[in-house]
Amino acid sequence: MSFTVFLGNLPAWVTADDIKQWLTAEDLVADSVKVIRNHETQESKGFAFVEAPTVDEMQAIIRRFDRAPLEDKLLRANPAQPTKGKGQPVTSAVGNDSRSAAAPIRRPKKTRDRNAEPQSAFATELAKVL
Repeated sequence: MSFTVFLGNLPAWVTADDIKQWLTAEDLVADSVKVIRNHETQESKGFAFVEAPTVDEMQAIIRRFDRAPLEDKLLRANPAQPTKGKGQPVTSAVGNDSRSAAAPIRRPKKTRDRNAEPQSAFATELAKVL
């Protein structure tokens, strides 16, 4: 069984190797990482899929990266949804979740102070590297 995390709102420069390094730095495990690119230009589309070995690891990756600041963006991380038209029923691998697996996770938009300090140790360390 596959436990896939959708990681979105990525800057165009982010590569699969960058994401693997971030996961390793946080002691998180992924079976694979795939940054989605435009077939013609090979530019990143701003999102990636991270395959986790277990549901617990998937949830840990989501907790760590969802709403983590990177540059002027907040990353998005949530369980990946199957593509439309594949004929697969939608099921949730996340236990104790009362939301329908087909319903997208929506959060109200919040304004942010662009001059604010990073909100986590991860963001602080990442800012040093950049």
